[in-house]
Amino acid sequence: MKSLGDFKQEIIKINNRVNEEMYSRGLDWQKIDIMGDKIIILALNRRISVLKHVDEKDAFTARLMDLALLNEFKVRFKKYFEDRFQLKIRTILKDYDPVNQLAGMMIITVQPVEEFFLNTLDKSE
Repeated sequence: MKSLGDFKQEIIKINNRVNEEMYSRGLDWQKIDIMGDKIIILALNRRISVLKHVDEKDAFTARLMDLALLNEFKVRFKKYFEDRFQLKIRTILKDYDPVNQLAGMMIITVQPVEEFFLNTLDKSE
């Protein structure tokens, strides 16, 4: 990777890959911001049709299913991210708004991304 832009593009690919694995579809769009040790991703993620139907009948059960899916998503994302970048993640905070179909995720890394990125570039030269 030659730039922070390349790094963001790789994150977009990982996020889309996990969505495709879990929900059989990619994201409509994503926006990534990086601030120190925080990577913030906002994405339009269409509701899974089966959950939409459950939500209409039993919102509590649908929310529990959402939480279980969010937890599995975080496990997979963390593995792919750490394998790809060798940058450790401290935690991932993720939520989904089914009404607006927006997903928000904050990835907190063990060191600032820019610092890690500069160190990685220095080692590759």
